[in-house]
Amino acid sequence: MVTSVNHTGLVVADLDKMVEFYTQQLGLKVLLSLDSNAPPEGDHTGIPGARRKLVFLGLPNDHRIELVYYIDPPAEPGYLDKHQLGAIHLCFDVADLRATYDKLSTQGVRFVTEPQFHEIGGKTLGIVYAQDPEGNWIEFIEGFEAIL
Repeated sequence: MVTSVNHTGLVVADLDKMVEFYTQQLGLKVLLSLDSNAPPEGDHTGIPGARRKLVFLGLPNDHRIELVYYIDPPAEPGYLDKHQLGAIHLCFDVADLRATYDKLSTQGVRFVTEPQFHEIGGKTLGIVYAQDPEGNWIEFIEGFEAIL
């Protein structure tokens, strides 16, 4: 059965802009970048002849994010709202939620609310949702490990 979580994939429209956001603003590192070309009969994607650029981002010994840019066929536009079935979000642990919010806000990152703090079992949990440049949902959380 499952032994670990490997990566989370996001299909993107502007690969350079997304790599810049996740590396320059959030501090992740590019771990691997490659071209992926499916044979005419298709591959694991089920898209015959698909041509993709893949960029894996992350931190050493941590969960990875895969940015997938479809060259051919190009991805169709559209996003799911955070409450719709099929919507996803990425969640990042942060040491200081307020400082993260303040820094990213000044850099133009769109947040849903200001950070929210809740007491759970005598521990404080801080949460805030934002969106990356293409509208993917991102959650920043402080104190989650303490409540597990």
